[in-house]
Amino acid sequence: MIQSMTGYGKSVLQLPTKKISIELKSLNSKSLDLNARMPSMYRAKELIIRKLIAKNLVRGKVDFSLYVEITGEDTSSKINKTVVKEYIKQLKDVVDGGDHTEFLKMAVRMPDAITTERDEIDEEEWSAISKEIHDAISKIVIYRKDEGAILEQDFTNRISKLRHLLQEVITMDPDRIDGVRARLEKGVSDIKEKVDENRFEQELVYYIEKFDITEEKVRLDNHLDYFTKTLKSDDSNGKKLGFISQEIGREINTIGSKSNYAPMQKLVVQMKDELEKIKEQLLNVL
Repeated sequence: MIQSMTGYGKSVLQLPTKKISIELKSLNSKSLDLNARMPSMYRAKELIIRKLIAKNLVRGKVDFSLYVEITGEDTSSKINKTVVKEYIKQLKDVVDGGDHTEFLKMAVRMPDAITTERDEIDEEEWSAISKEIHDAISKIVIYRKDEGAILEQDFTNRISKLRHLLQEVITMDPDRIDGVRARLEKGVSDIKEKVDENRFEQELVYYIEKFDITEEKVRLDNHLDYFTKTLKSDDSNGKKLGFISQEIGREINTIGSKSNYAPMQKLVVQMKDELEKIKEQLLNVL
């Protein structure tokens, strides 16, 4: 079952003095491009988080965010009273009189007026956070699978259209060969009144073989089967499907270049259009 690389997962943990929100967003990318944002006190666990995300999401441009909102009286930021008082004193020396409140507003914006104490990670708290991270990952994986199911249905419909167009090409091919033969015979008759029949047959066989698309039809049919089989496999392999689509495109292009027959070339254009839509969607498959 294929998965999309587009997904979203969120989990919220309410602790006695803080609320922790965990968000995961992902978009398509050739490899895993992970950006992690979190408070400095949790940076020690960043490598563990990255490994966990890489193991579960594999590919994609992933944004991981861990937000902390203080809901209780406990806070790691403190006003450095000594520094603030010194700033106010200096401001008063610069400006005689003045509003004490305005000096205070200015002082708290000065460097070192606010200090942040770096708390150690509480292991019990981290255990609860870790569970929420797993929960957010589970949600984004479910999101990706749901998106993948939609993509799979779209691919199935487009492969079915390609099969139908290929069948039209197969049905049309005998008429095309007859047309090639008729054009060659007419061309020869316009040049000479009498032609060596043996030589003509040899040349005719040569041109018929040159325009023959039997191998391309067989290979294209096999590639379509392989694409469908890969689509239904247990794992999601967007790169492999991309390689198969390239092979499908190669056979369609060869049929188009060999056909030399306007009705068949119209079918080839329709096949290319369907394949391009498949390729666009494959960019988002894990």
